Formats: sequence, C-alpha cells, structure tokens
Amino acid sequence: MIQIENLKKVYDTGSIQVEALKSVNLNVNKNEYVAIMGASGSGKSTLMNIIGCLDRMTSGKYILDEEDVSTLNDTQLAEIRNKKIGFVFQAFNLLPRLTALGNVELPMVYAGIPGSQRLQKAKEALERVGLGERVHHKPNELSGGQKQRVAIARALVNSPAILLADEPTGNLDTKSSIEIMDIFESLNAEGVTIVMVTHEADIAAHTKRNVVFRDGEIISDKPVENRITRETRI
Repeated sequence: MIQIENLKKVYDTGSIQVEALKSVNLNVNKNEYVAIMGASGSGKSTLMNIIGCLDRMTSGKYILDEEDVSTLNDTQLAEIRNKKIGFVFQAFNLLPRLTALGNVELPMVYAGIPGSQRLQKAKEALERVGLGERVHHKPNELSGGQKQRVAIARALVNSPAILLADEPTGNLDTKSSIEIMDIFESLNAEGVTIVMVTHEADIAAHTKRNVVFRDGEIISDKPVENRITRETRI
C-alpha cells in the first residue's frame, strides 16, 4: 500500500538547513495497522505529512496504492488526498456550524458525489462508528469521543486506500481513548489499512506494528508483542 525509498526531507530556513528525515525506507502492506512513534522533533509528523500528501519530500520515492506520488503536481496531490487518504486529527477539525451528517458529507461534496448518495453514505458511515442516533447534532452538542467518531466517519466515507490518524486520542480521556481504539481495531479487522502517529506507548500497544523514529531515522520497526485488544482487556 505504501512504499517509501530513500526519502529525505530538508527544511531550508535561510541561515541553516534542517534535515528532518534522513534516507527513510518504509513499506506498509494492505490491511496493516501501524503506529509511528518518537519524541517531538523525531520526524514522525513530517513523515505523516508526506504520506498524507500535505507536504513534499526533498528527494526519494513515495508510492501510494501503486501510484508514484513523488511525480504529481499540486492538483493531482489534492485529488489523491480526497480519494485515497482518510485523515483523523487530534483536534477533530469539524466545522461547528454543520451537523455530524454535514461534516461527514464534506469530502463527498468535493468529490462531486450527488446529494442523495452523499446523504446515504454519510448516514452509513456514522452508523459504522456508533453514531446513528447523533446524525443531526452539531459538534458543540457532542462529547470529545463522539466528535472523534464523526471525524473517523468523515475519513472513511470515500472508502480511502489508507486511514491516517495523527494523535487521534490526544484530546480524549482514557475511556473515550479506549472506545476510539476499539473502533480502529474493528475497522482494521474489516480490511482498513491504518497508519497512526502517537507518542503514547499504551495507545501504540493497540496496533500490530510499531515504527520508532529518532532524529529523522527509523531506529526500530517490529511487531507488537502483548497487543492490547478488546479480548485481552476482558
């Protein structure tokens, strides 16, 4: 699903060049569930932005779902973001004036999907994350965990090739965090490929593979032992 070869990212501040990523090589297969970990400044967020086509690499190759992203222009990158990538952010990024249904419909508006079809797909996505009875609620009428569920439904509604989650439990309490990780577990069991950035070891323990960054390089890449799932908590 993701093939990254010799990826480098250098930020030129004028007086100094900062090498954020140093010849990174990483493959993520279809239906994997991966946590990208590391301290602040380690390069994990830079990598996530490049995987999500929000930033460009300085050099190297990036292939997403058999398409060479490194050769695309800005318009093509925007199309890739809308059709192949679902984003879940720490801050939810919901529009306050829209209902849960309206927020979930947004990616389909940009994709040019007809209104009646948008409505049906948005309802199905919200039901998929357990919010079938909250479709007409606005963000200020929802808890933090419910807002993140709306964000997940929005990320899934265009059936993306990959789901990218950036610190998805960072603004949530423990109970809500566990509920969100249970949703990710279910989605992965259904075949959704998930890549998640987190600095929390207990959250990363819910995934199947942990990739750890330090100073722009991968220092560890291994399967999760003693993985936390719904079954292991019971």
